[in-house]
Amino acid sequence: MTKKAIVLVASVILAVFLCTAGCISGQPDDTTTDTSLFVYSGAGLKKPMSEIGKAFTEKTGIDVEYTFAGAGTLVSQMELSRKGDVFVSGGTPDYQVARDKGLVGEPGYVAYHVPIIAFQKGNPKNITSIDDFARPGLKVALGGVESTAIGKAGDKLFEKHGIRDAVEENVVLRAPTINEVVVAMNMGTADAALLTLDSINPETMDTLDLPQEDGLTLVVPVGVTTFTKQPDAAKQFVEFVTSDEGKAFFAKYGFPTYPDPKYAGIEP
Repeated sequence: MTKKAIVLVASVILAVFLCTAGCISGQPDDTTTDTSLFVYSGAGLKKPMSEIGKAFTEKTGIDVEYTFAGAGTLVSQMELSRKGDVFVSGGTPDYQVARDKGLVGEPGYVAYHVPIIAFQKGNPKNITSIDDFARPGLKVALGGVESTAIGKAGDKLFEKHGIRDAVEENVVLRAPTINEVVVAMNMGTADAALLTLDSINPETMDTLDLPQEDGLTLVVPVGVTTFTKQPDAAKQFVEFVTSDEGKAFFAKYGFPTYPDPKYAGIEP
């Protein structure tokens, strides 16, 4: 065999080998799983939910991907795409909106989102109650009414106190997620804000509790979407989030976990 022929034969053998290897590697392996869950999560829940995703993957081998945004935005995304597996929101009102649209099923409950008055360290503006948000000249940062659970709850609170219009005159930021409100307080571009207990930065902010009778405390719900293509894995994830192991991640980041006798009067 000539040298040229040897090279040609070797090339053919190599090509056949590579093709065969490629075809074999492209076949599904019955011993592994490619299950991956897509979770819609409120932006204010990012820290505990991110750790829960990692812990769930380590425990089950099922990957978890997230999209974090305001609850209103997430509901719109679910309605348009009809894709994804799980929804967790900052409060039951937004979850109920998704349920009324037929996007999610019965929820489980994880923790409490506790609204709280936040103001700059040392309270230089002498804020003593929610009514001070209507004081002329005060710079107030709030979550969006349509995009965040805290924004929607705050709007109802201001309406209840008869100060809604006056507060709106002082609003310097209406943010799409609670995270931007936290940034505004950390940077000092706002004098006061309505935040949640878990989002407070004690180095830059002082706080004032809201009276329980104002009824702003929210319960964090989580449930499976109605259009998931992997209901068993999605249900397994929801069960993990609502387990003691899952709730511990919420407690780590300052969320009172559900149920808590202190919030016994708060209905989901």
